[in-house]
Amino acid sequence: MSRRFYTLDVFTDRALAGNPLAVVLDAEGLDDARMQAIAREFNLSETVFVTEPRNPVNTAALRIFTAARELPFAGHPTVGTAVLLADLRARDLLASQDLRVVLEEPIGEVVCVARHRRGEALAAYFTVPRLPAPAGEAPSAATLAEGLGLDAADIGFRNHLPSVWAIGAPHIFVPVASLDAMARAEPDKTRWGENGGPSVFLYSPEVVQAESNYHARMFAGGWGVAEDPATGSAAASFAGAVMTFDKPQDGEHMIVIEQGFEMGRPSLISLGLEVEGGVLRSATIGGSAVIVSEGTLRL
Repeated sequence: MSRRFYTLDVFTDRALAGNPLAVVLDAEGLDDARMQAIAREFNLSETVFVTEPRNPVNTAALRIFTAARELPFAGHPTVGTAVLLADLRARDLLASQDLRVVLEEPIGEVVCVARHRRGEALAAYFTVPRLPAPAGEAPSAATLAEGLGLDAADIGFRNHLPSVWAIGAPHIFVPVASLDAMARAEPDKTRWGENGGPSVFLYSPEVVQAESNYHARMFAGGWGVAEDPATGSAAASFAGAVMTFDKPQDGEHMIVIEQGFEMGRPSLISLGLEVEGGVLRSATIGGSAVIVSEGTLRL
């Protein structure tokens, strides 16, 4: 059977940057093992399999796999698939107005908005399907430093301490004092995410681009992703750390996270927060995406 696929670069407005993604359309009839094998074949951070939605009012149902495991939710697959489906199904309409795309993922329904402004790259944002929740106690700064190939003095800045948050898969959020320390961190020194454990998401207030608020790296060798160029699900969970340590005032806030620079895959993720009464009420993740290639799987 022939199955169409596309690849995109997500959280970037130019090809060969951002986080690459494979999207397999016409995925009906593929079982779990076959999807996992195809994801290993693509060998990207994630591969998405698109099927008809259970609820016919929705756009599509998704399954998301790394090269090693399935994920209940992930950000760059959500943004990339929303962009792709909107462009394939309603390109002319998308050129004149924003389009609502609802994707059924294992975590639940994810509501996205796709857009294509004149002269700009395709883009999408989605409302986070759940707010981040604490997901256990973080390892000590000394333990994290050893596992990352850093010094204990590199861990922490201002009032920020290591913490663990999750929406789907859990992430250990590690504040790192400087870009120099970020560059010295070793993705392969520890197999983060082994046996379903959390990834590690390093973040620093020192940034490369002036418009960014935080610089980040994410390691998850146990998920089949030694280092990820852009991690939307971690950025969504990062809202928990922002609320805890930065304590943003009531209102709407936009936080730009730069990631992937050490990999030569610069990415920009927009994290939107709506705060009311000192409490996070909603969050969004957004960014641009570029369609890079298309083809056919003969499976």
